[in-house]
Amino acid sequence: MSASAYIFPYDHKTSGKVAEEVDPAQLWSTTPQGDKPPKVGTTRTFYNTPTSKVTTVSSLGDGFAFKSGDQRREIIRKAVGSAVRDLRNLEGLKTVAIDASADPHAAAVAAHLAQYKFTLKTSPPSRFNPNLKEPTPEKLSFTPLKESPEWDRGLIYAQAQNLARTLMELPANMMTPTKFCERVSKEFEGLDNIELIVRDEVWAAEKNMNVFLSVTQGTSEPAKFLEIHYKGAGDQKAQPLAFVGKGITFDSGGISLKPGAGMKAMRADMGGAASVVSSAWAIAKLKLPINLVVSTPLTENMPGPSATKPGDIFYAMNGKSVEVDNTDAEGRLVLSDAIYYTATEYKPHTLIDVATLTGACGIAVGEVYSAVFSTSEQLWKDLHAAGEVEYDRFWRLPLDEEYGPQIYSSNADLQNTGGRPAGASTAALFLKAFAEGCEGKDGKEPTLKWAHIDIAGSMEATRPTPYQEKGMTGRSVRALVEYVRRLTNA
Repeated sequence: MSASAYIFPYDHKTSGKVAEEVDPAQLWSTTPQGDKPPKVGTTRTFYNTPTSKVTTVSSLGDGFAFKSGDQRREIIRKAVGSAVRDLRNLEGLKTVAIDASADPHAAAVAAHLAQYKFTLKTSPPSRFNPNLKEPTPEKLSFTPLKESPEWDRGLIYAQAQNLARTLMELPANMMTPTKFCERVSKEFEGLDNIELIVRDEVWAAEKNMNVFLSVTQGTSEPAKFLEIHYKGAGDQKAQPLAFVGKGITFDSGGISLKPGAGMKAMRADMGGAASVVSSAWAIAKLKLPINLVVSTPLTENMPGPSATKPGDIFYAMNGKSVEVDNTDAEGRLVLSDAIYYTATEYKPHTLIDVATLTGACGIAVGEVYSAVFSTSEQLWKDLHAAGEVEYDRFWRLPLDEEYGPQIYSSNADLQNTGGRPAGASTAALFLKAFAEGCEGKDGKEPTLKWAHIDIAGSMEATRPTPYQEKGMTGRSVRALVEYVRRLTNA
């Protein structure tokens, strides 16, 4: 088998000869389908064409030239992803050159996402083995036929999403709060303008993060509170953007124990933390001109002998009393103190939290969209636009005070569940109580733009797409990075 290959996304109506060595139109015309445009991502692989090489031609479908920008980008992702999936298992293949001229960014994203396949099997040796002393490169190396900064940018977007996928896929014994911090610290080595701070439970207690600490009581694994500070703006004192990510490295449900079937997927209940730290990695790698603060409260939720019990009441960092009605609604507990701390300590202009928060979100929007709740129309519009560009899409759900009585406790200011009706909205409303400044007071404008992103449905792909294998998705990473890139006009 040749050690190299070509990939050509092919528009049957307008494409001509796109490289000196091979003419995709001539190749495609040798197949029984001829010039009829098949559906997007239909591929044909030709061996020894050109001599000693492999060429895969992937259809862009009918009417590609007339599609809108967002549609075109997704078509390119599907076409390139389909071709990579065809080539990735060929023995001996090492390098692949891609005609990325239609959209270098989208082509780079698709190629590097499509190659990703998580496994810890030992034959062949897994590149994801956390005991490896040196990182093992991917099997295939991709290059565009013509170099471009857009390709390089797309590569970083994909690498960041793949990092989030890996953090989510690793089993809970290999991704404890401590090991999460160690892995993230290693990933950020060598990046400019970065400071990582790993805080412990003693620090959290000093800050009166009692609601966060209520979740840590049932596990023997030490909880951590990881902060990442990126100073990329020209003015290092400029008001920052903030990300907060839910970091439950394993969620058993605590005393309110989850059913055993499928519980192993709860290794990814730190998907919010994985998403925001991976987004920060890309933002630093791209050197985007912004100051960013990332906070991730990290713990397991286990039913140990000291675990929080349903009915227990704790005082949060902001002074509100919170009744734990159900210990399996722990995500909003760890986020509440983290959101309040980040909002008041660093006074960001915008705070976005990301969490695998509610099963209700998965029922509402499935795995196609991530749900957004926001007090800011502009922030919602900006997130929505970024999600459409990257096809890492968002759907806005209601954040309405009419749901409030569902989470008002007779014994405390708030309780952490509001029953089954509108479960994703009541969870978001709970968090809103800790996003200090997200609502204007006394007729004044809010001092904080806030959005909550629930990725409980989109965290895992149960059916593959041309560039996304089944498994943990790393969703919201590309959309968040694109949001920041647009925010900074970079």
